[in-house]
Amino acid sequence: MEIRHYKFDRITLNPEVCFGKPTIRGMRMPVASVLGYLSSGMSIKDILKSWPELEAEDIYQALAYASWAMEERVLPAPGSVAG
Repeated sequence: MEIRHYKFDRITLNPEVCFGKPTIRGMRMPVASVLGYLSSGMSIKDILKSWPELEAEDIYQALAYASWAMEERVLPAPGSVAG
């Protein structure tokens, strides 16, 4: 069962695709792979040339999703009382 992310319409999760990792539009292209290509120095143009099924907006949403997923969250310390 494919689930589209509530905030990012191009990010999908499906336990039967890529072990349930977030992917681009249900394709077997994990968000983590797109981020890895960018961090290795590939340009968006290079990625789109290598994977023509992707669109620039897919890459931008992968970046936005990663940023959202890594947002700072404040957790109470063990033994503290939440106020």
